[in-house]
Amino acid sequence: MSDEREAPEVAIRRVDGREEIEACARLMAGSEPWITLGRTYEEAILMFGDPARGVYVADLDGAVVGFLILRLEGAFSGYLQSVAVAEECRGRGIGSRLVRFAEERILRQTPNVFLCVSSFNDRALALYRRLGYEVIGELRDFVVSGHSEILLRKTIGPMRGFRPPSDRRKE
Repeated sequence: MSDEREAPEVAIRRVDGREEIEACARLMAGSEPWITLGRTYEEAILMFGDPARGVYVADLDGAVVGFLILRLEGAFSGYLQSVAVAEECRGRGIGSRLVRFAEERILRQTPNVFLCVSSFNDRALALYRRLGYEVIGELRDFVVSGHSEILLRKTIGPMRGFRPPSDRRKE
């Protein structure tokens, strides 16, 4: 697998407008694991438009070549819900950069990053393990029958006693 230092110069920023939401939805609905999981373009559009989710894109020379979706609020705060890179851009470190961006964003407010990977998505599981994620559980038949979602976690410490960096600066 490529190293992050080899990644092309991509900007990671919030999704901007309907055209980029549509590009993300096409990428999601047209690639694995979402094809096997049955995610439609219409469902993806709704997901990307949900204000409860933080949606970021990987922009390479003005083109959306990847995205990530974060859940920072609620019972499962710190959840990296989805990551994708366009097939023609895979293996160039863009996925690693997206995950590291998500980690930096999440770890500002909680000491744990959680994500799920589909049991058939071996390449993604290998990436997450290489980035330091630990398997903590399996959700059998969670999204579709016959496949599991593998729950992973990366942590910098327990919830009790964690203070966001901004709180530590006030001391």
